[in-house]
Amino acid sequence: MPTKLFARTTTLLIAGLLIGSAGFAARHEDKNHRDAFVTGPADEGQIAREVRHQLLLQPYYGVFDDLAFQVEGNTVILLGKVMSPGVLKSDAESAVKHIPGVEKVINKIEVLPLSPMDDQIRMAEYRAIYGDPTLSTRYGFRAISPIHIIVENGHVTLEGVVANQMDKNVINVRANSVPGVFSVTNNLQVEGGA
Repeated sequence: MPTKLFARTTTLLIAGLLIGSAGFAARHEDKNHRDAFVTGPADEGQIAREVRHQLLLQPYYGVFDDLAFQVEGNTVILLGKVMSPGVLKSDAESAVKHIPGVEKVINKIEVLPLSPMDDQIRMAEYRAIYGDPTLSTRYGFRAISPIHIIVENGHVTLEGVVANQMDKNVINVRANSVPGVFSVTNNLQVEGGA
């Protein structure tokens, strides 16, 4: 009996690692999608730096929201998914409109559907990830959470940045261990990673 349990755990761990790797590789194909809470490149333009700064200042921006953006000349395209119906989406647009040099803002931020089941999954995912003593010490005591948990219709997407590949893998396994989750897409980036 213990051998079967070990084999199943090993299979789940390997599957989780493969799923996490696929999500990470797919994410890097879109170089114009910039998560607000991930530090930009050194050569990032002034508008992009200011957009990131304004998005991070949003008071209702939390661990269950994902704000991202693209800059195309003087046009800013806001992307991501947020929990609060209308508040964060409209506040983010309003803040970005007033940045010097921005002529147009296209707001493509999606508001996640209200769902008690998704709320339960959010809390369970939060406890699974940030409740881990090692992970919480490294990531849980920051003003802006580096790991964001987006839940939509039972599907979980992890966004953000972690210190190393091992943390990414551990978070992936913990996220996949939550009951009631249909899928986990691990878009976490490794600090300094390609």
